[in-house]
Amino acid sequence: MMYMHYCKRCHRVYMLNGHKQMCPKCREQITELKISYMDYVTMDMNAREQLNSYCADEEHLQSLSTTYRMYKYSKWYKELQEQFPQTTILTYPVAERAPMDNAVSMV
Repeated sequence: MMYMHYCKRCHRVYMLNGHKQMCPKCREQITELKISYMDYVTMDMNAREQLNSYCADEEHLQSLSTTYRMYKYSKWYKELQEQFPQTTILTYPVAERAPMDNAVSMV
């Protein structure tokens, strides 16, 4: 599938297959956009230029971006986890404290 991405360094919107993390031109990190491929390809040139200028603004970019929710199953994420193993946090109830609903005590 095709997904829309924006590179802050290149100031460019890319149509890329899959959920890419790196810009194909400069190899910097890119941002995946919420806009679908079909919505983008039906935009006229003015709408595409406006989207590009919105993406150049950090605040707008955050509102236009999305995070691929299945990234934990992707090859790049598994490789990253092998390089940087996660720290395990152990939690347990503390007897001298009153229990609270939906709370975890960490010491």
